[in-house]
Amino acid sequence: MSTRNTSLSTPLSVAPFPSRRLNRWAEMVWRVAGSVDVRTKILGMVLALTTVFGLAVTLQVRAVMTRVFMEELEGRGVSVASDLASRSIDPILLNDTYALHELLSETVNNHPDAWYAFVLDRDNQVIAHTFGDAGFPADLLNPTLAVAAPNLYGTIRHWIYASNEGRVHEMVAPIMGGSAGVVRLGLTEARLQAVVNTVTGQMILTTLLVALAGIVAAMFLTWLLTRPILDLVETTQEVGRGNLQARAPHWADDEIGTLADAFNQMVADLDASRRAVAEKEQARFLLLKKLISAQEEERKRIARELHDGVGQMLTSLMVGMRTMQRSDDAALNQERMEELCTTAGETLEQVRVLSRELRPSLLDDLGLAAALERYAGEFTRAHAAIAVDLHCDLPGRLPSTIETALYRIVQEAMTNAARHGKATAVSVLVSRRANSVQAIVEDNGAGFNVEAVRRQQSSVGIFGMSERAELLGGALDIESSPEGTTVYVEIPL
Repeated sequence: MSTRNTSLSTPLSVAPFPSRRLNRWAEMVWRVAGSVDVRTKILGMVLALTTVFGLAVTLQVRAVMTRVFMEELEGRGVSVASDLASRSIDPILLNDTYALHELLSETVNNHPDAWYAFVLDRDNQVIAHTFGDAGFPADLLNPTLAVAAPNLYGTIRHWIYASNEGRVHEMVAPIMGGSAGVVRLGLTEARLQAVVNTVTGQMILTTLLVALAGIVAAMFLTWLLTRPILDLVETTQEVGRGNLQARAPHWADDEIGTLADAFNQMVADLDASRRAVAEKEQARFLLLKKLISAQEEERKRIARELHDGVGQMLTSLMVGMRTMQRSDDAALNQERMEELCTTAGETLEQVRVLSRELRPSLLDDLGLAAALERYAGEFTRAHAAIAVDLHCDLPGRLPSTIETALYRIVQEAMTNAARHGKATAVSVLVSRRANSVQAIVEDNGAGFNVEAVRRQQSSVGIFGMSERAELLGGALDIESSPEGTTVYVEIPL
């Protein structure tokens, strides 16, 4: 049992090796075929198919012609031999050798494939033949010359043997059932083989001409196919070197033409994207530069406010308190105390205003709605000629980053409406959707050319609003006309 199991397991361990060899050969063939260019592949396939098809048809036609000719030769030989046998009866019975010789000679001369004919009597003696002065070859009486002697035609036998004239088909027909002898007729294949060889040569020549025409057609076809591809490769290399103005030529409205159009569209989009990125980087650089300048200006303003406002008020408080320390007049001290309290209150209010300008505390404590209501009130007091209509539909608090961004965007839009648009009415709507929050700021100001301002990158405020929205995955859109400006922003939650 152990020996049987071992013999069964051995083929299983050896079986993968043939498949590995096949895979290795397939990889080698694919490596060689893959290293050849498309033009050579197409030419090779056309030449191989034309040659194989032509040779296959030539061989098939040659085989069919040979078979048909041999069958026709055999049939004709049987007919001629049978006719000779029937027509030889009278000369043999009359012992007319001359007439028998003339009959054989006439038959051989009238049939192009007939080589010889002779008559044997019952004793196997030659009565008449067509060999003339050369004499009758004694080897023809030796039956061992025959390659085959099948009896395929009734009483007529068919022998095939090789000779100096090529293969010879000899038909043996009995005369009067064999009682008066036999007629033997030899037919050669030389003429028929010459016809077959001629047709074969013509077909081979035709195959060569067709192969040549196929090569010319394949060369033209490969030029049509590879020229656009090579142009596309060259254009790709140009694009790879940084030339985004390069375009692949459109040769025809086929798949390659569609590919060239798609490639050109991709390069155009890439060029537009690169220009947009460059413009955005330039705008970002300008914004950063202006933001730094604005920060410095804001610091200067705050420092000036603190020095001129808060600082002077605190100085007044210190002078008043020292004066009160030196005075013993209670009524005068009471009056000065009230003045100092008023000054302290004004100082505190000024500090609160500065604090709200830096960042409103309500935005952190109560949220966006409360901060916008406070800012709308301050905006109305600062711009009495502008009516502000604020609607906030926010059921709850938003993330702090979103609240800060929306507050600054609304603040910038309202400031632009008052400073540049010369508006008399501003409407603000903030609402929450299922997965986003939206803010719309409308005014009835003079309006401006949005695209021109963005191309010139002259407005830091507009770019800053867009940056704030895009940093949070949102989008900002501005529509402006002489009747007014609308700022629309949507930020996903």
